[in-house]
Amino acid sequence: MTRRTALRAVLPALAVACVVGGLLPGPDLAELWTRIWPILLFVTAMTVVTDLLFYAGVFERVISASARLARGRVLALWLVTVLLAVSCTVFFSLDTTAVLLTPLVVLLARRAGLPPLPFAITIVWLANTASLLLPVSNLTNLLVQEELQLSPAAFAGLVHGPAIVGVALPCLVLYLLFRRQLSESFSPAPPRAAEDRVLLRCGYAVLALLLPALVSGIPVALSASAAAVVLAVLFAIRRRDVLTIRLIPVKPLLLALSLFVLVTAAHAQGLDAFVSPLAGEGEGLTDLLRLAAVGAAGANAVNNLPAYLALEPVAGSPLRLAALLIGVNLAPLVTPWGSLATLLWAERLRSLGITIRWVPFAVAGLLVTAVVLPAAVVVLWVLGAGA
Repeated sequence: MTRRTALRAVLPALAVACVVGGLLPGPDLAELWTRIWPILLFVTAMTVVTDLLFYAGVFERVISASARLARGRVLALWLVTVLLAVSCTVFFSLDTTAVLLTPLVVLLARRAGLPPLPFAITIVWLANTASLLLPVSNLTNLLVQEELQLSPAAFAGLVHGPAIVGVALPCLVLYLLFRRQLSESFSPAPPRAAEDRVLLRCGYAVLALLLPALVSGIPVALSASAAAVVLAVLFAIRRRDVLTIRLIPVKPLLLALSLFVLVTAAHAQGLDAFVSPLAGEGEGLTDLLRLAAVGAAGANAVNNLPAYLALEPVAGSPLRLAALLIGVNLAPLVTPWGSLATLLWAERLRSLGITIRWVPFAVAGLLVTAVVLPAAVVVLWVLGAGA
């Protein structure tokens, strides 16, 4: 049994023990479920949607268009990948980026005869670090928007400076890490014919309706679920063999749910008294750095969503909540469970036959976090002081 398999077996058992043993009172469990079930539903529905769009051949056309746009230059192809990752994360959430773009860029690299790792790492880093600008970009952002009752524009006004840092610095580090591979050239392969043109056209239509719906103010879980149902019906009619239980990301969801329960149980048992001295109280630069650092540590130790929920009571103001978002959004680059997006990304890579070496992944993530986190907090403090 690997460590990851053992973790997946132990954490759900501990979560059940917390509930049965009374460490998580019933009202707290009900409140937790009320907050997180739309999150879990959204992730599940988007995973189903992106898998079915993949089978419909929609991503094949995106791949071909990206390769033609790059005109045989690997650097241009990587920049297209950056643009796709940032746009998808900002407007449609980090989890959507992980499940939608990971198979796309891996297939894109393989078709071009290139190593997929630089493109895959670009996706997972930017899925996390580009997820600060809009409420829909990250589900932690939706919790802050709900807490502060901000419009999307007001939310962006609060975090736009750190959000720019969260995109620019990781891209610079990625370029420095992979500059040799990015200086090469490639010959784009011709696209394969669509297996079912009806499914392809319907996939385009569903995607065209879903993307604006996700930023329209309609609950994202509702929009994604409706798209998943429509696609499932279409595939039931034309390609029933695709509809299997494997479309549901059961293992990542179970792990995330277990982490939610464990952290909430710890919160019910007095976690505030432990984290309050670590997180500071004021809005000075030192206090904001402390809060962001505690959020980053919590995200990498357990997961960014439970870390946010645990630290939300000690944030207390828009500026401190923004600093907390910097920690839990930009910094979960070290451990595979730092964010649900990273877990989903890893699941996608395993399904594509790609193995990630987690020690080098953690070292690189720690280095970029050490640069991005303080820079983003300083920008937040400067802009906050000016405001």
